[in-house]
Amino acid sequence: MAHDQLAPSYSDANPLFRLCRHLGWGALVNLGFYTLPTLPAVLGGLAFFQRRLESKSLALLEARPGHRVLDACCGRGHTTARLGAVGCEAVGVDVTAQQIEEARARYGRSPRAAFAVADVTALPKQADGISADGSFDRVHCLEAAFHLSPAGRRALLDEAFRVLRPGGRFVLVDFTWNTEDPGLIRLLDTHGLVRSAWQLEEFEPLARYLAHAREAGFVVRRTVDWTRPVIDRFCQLGAVLAGLASTRTGRRLLCLRWPGLREFSELDWKSVLVTIEAHRAVGRFTGYTALVLDKPQDHESAS
Repeated sequence: MAHDQLAPSYSDANPLFRLCRHLGWGALVNLGFYTLPTLPAVLGGLAFFQRRLESKSLALLEARPGHRVLDACCGRGHTTARLGAVGCEAVGVDVTAQQIEEARARYGRSPRAAFAVADVTALPKQADGISADGSFDRVHCLEAAFHLSPAGRRALLDEAFRVLRPGGRFVLVDFTWNTEDPGLIRLLDTHGLVRSAWQLEEFEPLARYLAHAREAGFVVRRTVDWTRPVIDRFCQLGAVLAGLASTRTGRRLLCLRWPGLREFSELDWKSVLVTIEAHRAVGRFTGYTALVLDKPQDHESAS
């Protein structure tokens, strides 16, 4: 995915991003992890739930102080900086130069977090002087691979395997498609609102993800289904927001809590409502899965 194509997805050109920015998206850009006891925290914004999802993903990584960690598609660098703060030597890479600039502005002073512009489907042997070949203990990719083409996701798996040391681990957290036909998204997203908003072709079926991971050489250590606390609850929140945004009284209530939403015109709200409905339609066939993939030791077999 070229940076000039992807950058608008993380700007106000994307109606859903613009809405979520006012609701708390900032250092992190992910859907968040929601459980019933924590739902009241929504009134405080979405950042709390985004940090929970990040924490759960990092827990699967099991990175320890001294580990070299590649944070693939690092975005604005929050996760990279968090890895550095616990003693890892963390390298965040992203194809979008604007994201890397922001990551450096936010976290560039951290002595254990470095950032570089790089394509995760074809990692250079050197990225801004950082060796990337066979020297990482962990690779992490949280909610980003869906931007890639099917071939790109397969290349990401190959590259992660290549840059990991034997015994290393790749945690890949991504949207997955719930049927064998990922092309169904074109029928659900008839006007291309979801695909154009996030610059994606289709989501990867879980079975294909697992098959390609094994073909790359990984042992699939674990798969974790987070569809309910991520996709389902985010879509439910979207339904509540849409219900409020569909009336003037509801919009006033939203603006009382998040005053920045006052910048939205009637046309903006209509665009938001249509976009939310398109995402809910696609969401009914979308899963959310964490893959824990281990690179075998030299004496082990990946079979």
